Amino acid sequence: MSQDVQKGDPLLFKFRAKFYPEDVAEELIQDITLRLFYLQVKNAILSDEIYCPPETSVLLASYAVQARHGDYNKGTHVPGFLAKDRLLPQRVIDQHKMSKDEWENSITTWWQEHRGLLREDAMMEYLKIAQDLEMYGVNYFEIRNKKGTELWLGVDALGLNIYEKEDRLTPKIGFPWSEIRNISFNDRKFIIKPIDKKAPDFVFFAPRVRINKRILALCMGNHELYMRRRKPDTIDVQQMKAQARDEKNAKQQEREKLQLALAARERAEKKQQEYEDRLRSMQEEMERKQANLSEAQDTIRRLQEQLNQVQAAKEELEQRQNELHEMMQRLEETKNMEATERAKLEEEIRVKQLEMQKIQEEVTLKDSETKRLHEEVEEAIRKQVAKGSRVCIAPSLSLSRFPFSIHQSGSRCLTVSLTLTLSLPYCFLTTTTHCHKNTPS
Repeated sequence: MSQDVQKGDPLLFKFRAKFYPEDVAEELIQDITLRLFYLQVKNAILSDEIYCPPETSVLLASYAVQARHGDYNKGTHVPGFLAKDRLLPQRVIDQHKMSKDEWENSITTWWQEHRGLLREDAMMEYLKIAQDLEMYGVNYFEIRNKKGTELWLGVDALGLNIYEKEDRLTPKIGFPWSEIRNISFNDRKFIIKPIDKKAPDFVFFAPRVRINKRILALCMGNHELYMRRRKPDTIDVQQMKAQARDEKNAKQQEREKLQLALAARERAEKKQQEYEDRLRSMQEEMERKQANLSEAQDTIRRLQEQLNQVQAAKEELEQRQNELHEMMQRLEETKNMEATERAKLEEEIRVKQLEMQKIQEEVTLKDSETKRLHEEVEEAIRKQVAKGSRVCIAPSLSLSRFPFSIHQSGSRCLTVSLTLTLSLPYCFLTTTTHCHKNTPS
């Protein structure tokens, strides 16, 4: 073998496309060709053989992720999912002070925009962007001009370009295939003759004769493809394109069916989520109403207890009144009793009056507590009415007026009047006490 192959075991061979297409969408017909060429260009970009700006690198990485993993799924593609994937050139990572998580977030943001894109279409979009890069499809060779200045010669699908040694992105001189009349070499000397005979020939020197042979072979192949692209397609190419179109249409129909199914599934999931949210909201509302109802029932229970206490106080007050009435009668019947006995009886009457006054104060205190509970119930009812809720109230309870009159023919007379009424939601309790001094008869 006359090739420059390093001796070693095993040998690693890389099969790559020698000539790059001008328009990937038009010239890459078969899917297998698309995949292999996509892998070649992607590797060239990641290894920095083809320079790619950072912003474009992130966009290309998002298409590469779509081509490999399909549509983004938040549940499956959790943070750190892309940690092991090689997606960006090392130069781009070193150039920007960003963590791996930040790079992944940037790529994922673009990745989400590619939802529904087929893997082959993602590869094609990747190549459409890559073919606009300055170094795409260019083969570089080190050369020297007549003055010995080191330069770069670039050979691509559109012609020849001369670059300065420090800049392989912007050509200093360009020779499109349509403006080249002849190219040839003699030993290490390479000559480019323009169509314009008045223009001088461009002469440069390669390090070795073998380099000139490679340059000439690339020039001949690219020029032939350049001319072929500008002629009508052959029958074979037309048949291949027709078959590719049919396959693409079939895939498109499959894709549309899949998209319709996905859209229907998303609508169903969205509807289900809405129902679940509504059910959850209704449950929360019912729990709030249940809590309000429990609070209202508790207030009513305390109000009932208060009513029972007031009723007990009323009964005790009635009993005391009866006792006092009996004592007053005894006092009337025993006008001629001794002074000591009469004083003792009057003292007992005074004690009974004090006890009734104490009970009356307790009734007044319970009246205040009942009014406070009544205001709480009314406030709860107003809140429920303001919310548009239905309010359920227990049956009304009421006690009629109970007047108590105590007449004393002695020096004092005590009259007590008790009014007790409870009617939900309106409840009030009033007591009236009058004490006056009689004029002796």
